[in-house]
Amino acid sequence: MASNTIGFIGTGIMGKPMAENVIDAGYSVIAHNRSQEPVERLVNEGAQAATSPAEVTRKSDIVVTVLPDTDAVTSVVRGDDGILQALSDGQIFVDMSTISPAATERLAADVGHQGAEMLDAPISGGEEGAIEGTLSIMVGGSEETFDAVYDLFETMGETITRCGDSGAGQVTKAANQIIVGCQHQAVAEALLLAKQGGADLEQVLEAISGGAAACWSLDARAPRVIRGNFEPGFFSSYHYKDLRIAMDAGEEYGTPMPATGIVHEMYKAMEQTERGQDDHSGVIQIIEDLAGEKARIDE
Repeated sequence: MASNTIGFIGTGIMGKPMAENVIDAGYSVIAHNRSQEPVERLVNEGAQAATSPAEVTRKSDIVVTVLPDTDAVTSVVRGDDGILQALSDGQIFVDMSTISPAATERLAADVGHQGAEMLDAPISGGEEGAIEGTLSIMVGGSEETFDAVYDLFETMGETITRCGDSGAGQVTKAANQIIVGCQHQAVAEALLLAKQGGADLEQVLEAISGGAAACWSLDARAPRVIRGNFEPGFFSSYHYKDLRIAMDAGEEYGTPMPATGIVHEMYKAMEQTERGQDDHSGVIQIIEDLAGEKARIDE
């Protein structure tokens, strides 16, 4: 039975199942979310509810945030009744959101001034990975703090890697999102080509999934895509946000990213066509709009 109390701020599509896995592992959990429904569900599973990020922080040994973007994390940390208002010497703050690496470094400095430690630990694996506890967790921060939180990470993830000092987890996540976004775009173009060329889409997937083209997007999403299933495991709007972070980081570091730039524009089009709540594999719809044909099977 774990002894630490873990605070969760942000219990949405990812944070709620992550908190559930932490409860199942024997930790005490206290939770806060902007909307109360997911917190109430966690309370029914044994968690405590808190009225503010500061209350979560005062009552926790380790504070975890799982929030949509840089602005949300900054507000929760620095705002009135925020984490910094209550953070004390020896506590650990773990941000598992995907946000700007530069903002992460500034937040880590603020946390350090309070005598506490911060890890940036963005995640990959979608809602399925959050539910199953198989997330990939990419961590930036000190090795000592990483070691102190490792057992907690194991309740939520399967691949847990310290990538360097503060900000390194966010840089790694940006790299991850570049690759996943480019995969989705490539799979979309390939499926539409196969459809317009008269091939059987299910047989195409079977043929290419076992070869050099094998990838997560092809395996986990393409079978859903050809059936028009865009129920979100990860919102397209979130992927668009992540690619903006990647593009900004590329500007800061001087990294040429021509393919990422194109994929960024495709996810921008998802937002502009009001498809931001679709799964990120739904980017195929933008290519289909251009072609005037859908890559679907008849069932």
